[in-house]
Amino acid sequence: MVRYILNKTFYALLTLLGVVTVIFYLFNILPGDPAQMMLGQNEDSDQIAAVKAKYGFDKSISTQYLYYLNDLSPISFHSKNQEDYTFLKDGKYAASKLFSFDNVTTVIKFPYLRESFTKQGKKVSHVIGETLPNTAVLAVSAIVIAIILGVLFGILSALYKDTWIDKTIQIFSTLGMSVPSFFSAILFAWFFGFVLHEYTNLEMTGSLYELDDFGERMNIQWKNLILPALVLGIRPLAVVIQLMRNSLLEVFNQDYIRTARAKGLSEFQIIKKHAIKNALNPVVTAISGWFASMLAGAVFVEYIFGWNGLGKEIVNALNTLDLPVIMGSVLIIAVLFIIINIFVDVIYGWLDPKVKLE
Repeated sequence: MVRYILNKTFYALLTLLGVVTVIFYLFNILPGDPAQMMLGQNEDSDQIAAVKAKYGFDKSISTQYLYYLNDLSPISFHSKNQEDYTFLKDGKYAASKLFSFDNVTTVIKFPYLRESFTKQGKKVSHVIGETLPNTAVLAVSAIVIAIILGVLFGILSALYKDTWIDKTIQIFSTLGMSVPSFFSAILFAWFFGFVLHEYTNLEMTGSLYELDDFGERMNIQWKNLILPALVLGIRPLAVVIQLMRNSLLEVFNQDYIRTARAKGLSEFQIIKKHAIKNALNPVVTAISGWFASMLAGAVFVEYIFGWNGLGKEIVNALNTLDLPVIMGSVLIIAVLFIIINIFVDVIYGWLDPKVKLE
């Protein structure tokens, strides 16, 4: 297991290096001067020069790339020259000094995602830290809905194959996979938040935390989670239903299931003890992919419902060309995908002993 984790970690670091390289060069070939983006319409030549020197924008693109890697690396190198971008300024990030050699200091630190262009020097890590938990709450709620209902409806559909129950569930599943999330979000917000507001007491928009009527403190509003979680869970729910049904039907044709029936076990015992566990592998694959996507930010759902999550923050950053926030968010998304994929591989080994961790 240790060897497996180390192997996965090595390839994860290579993947992250590729992601960092792609997002850096992709966003740095965009037209426009980052210094002017930060200063807006009130810039002058002296201000632009100062900002370029502060953030290293006056260097070549390859040098800026090395600066970016240095910021992200847990072990980084810093010049003792105060005019250099890599000079270890107070307040930039918490760092522990390892050793110094000539004019270079080596430190160990948390990855530095730089500062937002539009939020008055606010660190990108703080921006993501404020929005990612909201997206995590929304994603976990949606995936729990998808797992519970998807597995139950999938089992029902398999048990009552070709009956009206199966056909009704299949129609619902097909609609769930075919309807775009932004359309479902608009429809749910209008119908449940506006037309039936008197009965549901749900709002068309709202986030997890909102100011009270006096504007003094933030209160948690669990009811605002209902509609976006349902909308976000529709498509993975439909996928889980289809996968669970097809996988269970395939398992029902296996020899060990026929043997269990011949021994007189009830259908409930067969499903509980033998069928479900072996039918869950494709479901786990689908859930892992959807969960990673949800954590990455359900952009349309969050934006339509006004949910203050990472997806909505990415849209706002794209509108204002806040490059550090966009790049930092994409990097966090990549890390989440990698961690979840490793976790799913470990689950495979538990669900199916035939799967070997090589």
